[in-house]
Amino acid sequence: MKEVKVRFRRNSELDYIDVTIQASERDATVRKLMEEISGKPPDNLNIISTDGKRLNIFMDDIISVSVRDKLTLLQTEVGMFSVRQPLQSLEAALDSEKFLRISRHELINIDKIERVDLKVRRELKLELTGGLETWASHRCIPTVLRRLQMKEEV
Repeated sequence: MKEVKVRFRRNSELDYIDVTIQASERDATVRKLMEEISGKPPDNLNIISTDGKRLNIFMDDIISVSVRDKLTLLQTEVGMFSVRQPLQSLEAALDSEKFLRISRHELINIDKIERVDLKVRRELKLELTGGLETWASHRCIPTVLRRLQMKEEV
């Protein structure tokens, strides 16, 4: 088992406990710590890739799910996977509190949003973990902004 260092930092502005685990990768040790701290196992998604392989992906690792050229693509922190399930099916399986539809062809994990840029012409650019960029469709912008505002209030 890897060495684990524990630190406490006081933040009087918080009315909840915020735990961040930093490591070189999300391995078994990190997952075990997350499970112990949260008191529940991480949610995972069992899917089949387009080449027939079974994948067990932790929902916290998913950055976005999109459809491009009739392929459903699952972007995670470790890479991109092409999967057999349609977007609508994956949307139903994912936690609706964490995942948000930003267009007809894309869902994003709101925890992976690093920056939001609302352009003058009412275009909404979202910068995600890993340097990824995407755009919300005009139709979805009000819902996206409302959900992000609610997230900040929590």
